[in-house]
Amino acid sequence: MTVKLISAFVLAFLFSTAFGKYYIPWLRKQKAGQEIKSNGPTWHMSKSGTPTMGGVMFIAAIGFVLLTVGFEGMLNGNYVHIFVYLFALVFGAIGFLDDWEKLKKKQNLGLTAKMKFLLQLAAALVFVLLMRQIGYLSPNLYIPFVNKVISMPEWLYFVFAAFVIVGTVNAVNITDGVDGLASGTSIPVALFFVAVTYLWGSEYLELGIFASALVGGLMGFLVYNFNPAQVFMGDTGSLFLGGAVAALAFAFDMPLILITLGIMYIIETLSDIIQVGYFKLSHGKRVFRMAPFHHHLEMGGWTGKKWKEKELFVLFTGISLVFAIISFIGVFHRYIP
Repeated sequence: MTVKLISAFVLAFLFSTAFGKYYIPWLRKQKAGQEIKSNGPTWHMSKSGTPTMGGVMFIAAIGFVLLTVGFEGMLNGNYVHIFVYLFALVFGAIGFLDDWEKLKKKQNLGLTAKMKFLLQLAAALVFVLLMRQIGYLSPNLYIPFVNKVISMPEWLYFVFAAFVIVGTVNAVNITDGVDGLASGTSIPVALFFVAVTYLWGSEYLELGIFASALVGGLMGFLVYNFNPAQVFMGDTGSLFLGGAVAALAFAFDMPLILITLGIMYIIETLSDIIQVGYFKLSHGKRVFRMAPFHHHLEMGGWTGKKWKEKELFVLFTGISLVFAIISFIGVFHRYIP
């Protein structure tokens, strides 16, 4: 098992890094440059024209690993890693459509919010129903830390699952606003699932291969996405990434772990919700200098310190790592007396 998990990481890292060497210049030739929001931090305007849709790099890397390292699992009739990948790929396709619309219109507006929500909701429901049909999911809700299971009516579980999946996907998307931030925040999340695979055994090997490939693919992508970024992952990458995180949580049958594991995604999303809600209620007042939270810190926060992008990367990645360890403690005794 150890050899396969390490192989998945190494192959994904090498594939993503090598692919980026040729893919990024190709994107530049296609003039696939990102338009930057004019209402964002002014210093971000210098990034206008940086190639987007870089998420294809780690998406392709994961696919390659699943067809090589994960091939034996398929021969043995285990396709759970393929289902997780295809599910995340559907969200990546939604993101690709959004990125394509932005490039076509030459502005930072792609698909309408309503269209994206409906597509995401449909994908979430199909995934949950499929996983339930083939026996990878149960309507029993595992509660981490207290190590209890609550039985839920199936219809309620499906509603809950759709809400969590769509929420997670969009929360990861919101986190992708600074060079390397979504990647750095998500690497400890994926590492958590690799660690859980070691803990729970070979029954979860295929999911561990996917998670390990996700770590390697993201680290390969970071070679080009770390500040100053040569490429952005775009909605293609961030929606795929959100779909992958949500799908892993459900495939391991512990969606509630996302409360601690995805703490930075939650903070980013809540800052956006609080900002919009308070702005409307107070007729123009703001809680944050700018939402989401990483922009608030960039612009001086409440202390006046303007966080640089590399500092934000370290902060978010560090907090995410700490909460990944806490999350691991929370599920440690699930299958251990």
